Amino acid sequence: MRLFSVRSALTASFALSSLSGLAADVPQPDAPEVVGAIEGSFGVTPGARRNHIKGSCALGEFVGSREAARYSRSPLFSGKGVPVVARFSLSGGNPKAPDTARSGRGMALEFRLPKGKVHHITMLNTPVFGAAQPRTFLDLMHALRPDPTTGKPDPEKLKAFKASHPDSLAQAEYLASHNPPASYANSTYWGIHTFRFIDRKGRVTPVRWRFVPQDGELPLGDAALKAAGTDFLEQALIARTAQGAARWDMLVSVGQPGDPDDDPTVAWPAERPEFRAGTLSIVQAMPQTGAACEPINFDPLVMADGIAPSQDPILLFRSPAYAVSFAKRLSGQ
Repeated sequence: MRLFSVRSALTASFALSSLSGLAADVPQPDAPEVVGAIEGSFGVTPGARRNHIKGSCALGEFVGSREAARYSRSPLFSGKGVPVVARFSLSGGNPKAPDTARSGRGMALEFRLPKGKVHHITMLNTPVFGAAQPRTFLDLMHALRPDPTTGKPDPEKLKAFKASHPDSLAQAEYLASHNPPASYANSTYWGIHTFRFIDRKGRVTPVRWRFVPQDGELPLGDAALKAAGTDFLEQALIARTAQGAARWDMLVSVGQPGDPDDDPTVAWPAERPEFRAGTLSIVQAMPQTGAACEPINFDPLVMADGIAPSQDPILLFRSPAYAVSFAKRLSGQ
């Protein structure tokens, strides 16, 4: 099992120091507090992830495009095949969550680069996130905490949360108005945050990306949603890759002056210039227990040269939160 690296520790430290610049009148939680709130809402499965606990592993490769290499010197865009370990998942900490739930689906990728280096990309199948600041996410976890008498979240607390946290509404409305996908292979996944591409001359370009399935998007119809079982996503992905590679095109949007680069709850205008940065091919899928993706901490701030984070407070907070969860997993908690 891969141990928590010194690089990850330094990344977490950087993220926490960056958060100190947030507005003083909005006190932000620390990573242990947020992870504890997730545990309070979903319970704890010892040795398992606290969030996105239900998932499947997959293997494949990524081939970057020449156009992407104009914007970024990252070895991801060398034009050569880069081995990938992937994990597809449902959001939340319930290992028995039904695959029909109107919740986020995740795609996490670890790119195995030359000389033992790695690069992580973690994404959701929603174009925006449900919190502009860590405080909103913490408050959502508190609102989702089951009432001891009913075993379910208190509707009044959820109502109050929505009324007091407008930054949570865009993602919630998207999930409510879009049926879940019939397969992981039939879903687009967004990077959510703004990143920086850095070219060989040091020129920086703000970007956002999404991975679009070549199989096309296929949400469950209303009738299928009612009839579907609780655990179809993993088998659907295994069956799909047994037929041949499932592929996604990485499409990158180029930011323009005035585009928000520190708020993942606001989408960029659809007319922004974009280019295809490469193609991801998933060739094999399997249950996560004992598979290559299971021990990986998909910290989104583990990046190779040529791609850098923005000052998005949610992006910067994810690294220390992932580190807390990962440390608990390693210790069997």
